Amino acid sequence: MDTPTGDEIISVGALQIRASDGLVTAAGHPLTLSHREFELLLALARRSGRIIPRADVYGEVWGSAMRKGDRSVDVYVHKLREKLEAALPQWRYIHTHLGFGYRLAPEPAPPAPSAPKRLATAASQDLHSKATRR
Repeated sequence: MDTPTGDEIISVGALQIRASDGLVTAAGHPLTLSHREFELLLALARRSGRIIPRADVYGEVWGSAMRKGDRSVDVYVHKLREKLEAALPQWRYIHTHLGFGYRLAPEPAPPAPSAPKRLATAASQDLHSKATRR
């Protein structure tokens, strides 16, 4: 990727974030983000691996103190998380730490839940075998 001299580029896992022009790539493919989503990702990426309190994220992205009950950070984290997971489904990047804040760090996605298997009991197997013999 050609970048101007002195341009800040932050790499976190398969993500590359170029601060000067808002370019974000996921595994080499451009990712389309709104201005707020980009600012949120940049704030988290600059402190990658560390938990950042919601109020700190709000102050960095919105430039003011967070009002009580404001859910803006949570809404934008949700939107950003959806875009990252769509682009990189095998990874989870944004982690919520209840009561503390958010952390950006690539971690493998948990395996998809499989359909529950029915356990055959001896009684149900016996009923099935009697029904098939008739």
